Amino acid sequence: MEKKKKNVQLRQIGVNKLTIKLTGADKVFYAAVNVFLILVLIIVFIPMWSTITLSFRPSAFIGSNLEGMFLAPWKWSVSAYRALLGNLGFINALVNSLKIFVYGVAAALFLTIPLAYVLSVKSLPGRKILMVLVLIPYLFSVGLIPTYLVVNGLGLTNKLAAVFLPGAIGTYNCLIMYRFFEGIPDELKESARIDGAAEWFLLLRIILPLSKPIIMTIGLYYGVGFWNDFFNAMLYITNNALQPLPILLRNILMATGMNEFLEVNAFGDAPVQAIKAASVFMSAIPMLLAYPFIQKYFTKGTLLGSVKG
Repeated sequence: MEKKKKNVQLRQIGVNKLTIKLTGADKVFYAAVNVFLILVLIIVFIPMWSTITLSFRPSAFIGSNLEGMFLAPWKWSVSAYRALLGNLGFINALVNSLKIFVYGVAAALFLTIPLAYVLSVKSLPGRKILMVLVLIPYLFSVGLIPTYLVVNGLGLTNKLAAVFLPGAIGTYNCLIMYRFFEGIPDELKESARIDGAAEWFLLLRIILPLSKPIIMTIGLYYGVGFWNDFFNAMLYITNNALQPLPILLRNILMATGMNEFLEVNAFGDAPVQAIKAASVFMSAIPMLLAYPFIQKYFTKGTLLGSVKG
């Protein structure tokens, strides 16, 4: 027995010491991939860094945009951020966007999860018909005017719900979640049903605890869409007190003079271009903070939801 254990250990050591030798073609391929990824990183990083440095640029700065990108951090100015955070209009728009984000993700998951679970139940009568009804709006758009008439008829105009309720169930997201639920072993579901568990109990106590990756992934999809959505807000919200951050950001970027949207006293000594850049950067901060916590679920949830287990 001891001799066999030693042989097994030696084999394990030998396997662990094995190295894969790359051929010349492999090295060229990996080098090309690395160069391509570095170029993509540079293309993405330069505009982002330019926006960040522009937002911190003081009003006394004289020079080109290229020189401003290499301005020393101790020469930066936070006057643009002070102007935005000191303005009630910007704070109000930020709060509205946070409400749309939280309520929208909650409503979307609340509606998408049951629908995806129902579609994954193979013994459901009329399951194929229900699948066709789900796919029809995905393949054929009803158009802008009918959608507006429905939203207006429901009394959602000038309400934050008008921004997220029309897109609360995304067919693509529902199908990904449905494939994930379908990949969960049927033995778990059948054993719970044999023990007398109701479908809602099965969904809440067995399916959802196993579906954390796909829930976080779909929640991220919905969240990014609701956070960046300005078309529905522009279409259904005319009250300035309810406008979300994308609308205010759009107005700031399109404005020839900032006095149209913010009080002059709120600017201080911040240049207009720095305020525009600061508003762009601050609108991206919530998503930048949320993504690292969800990233570990992202790949797993997408792969498991797109390929049947």
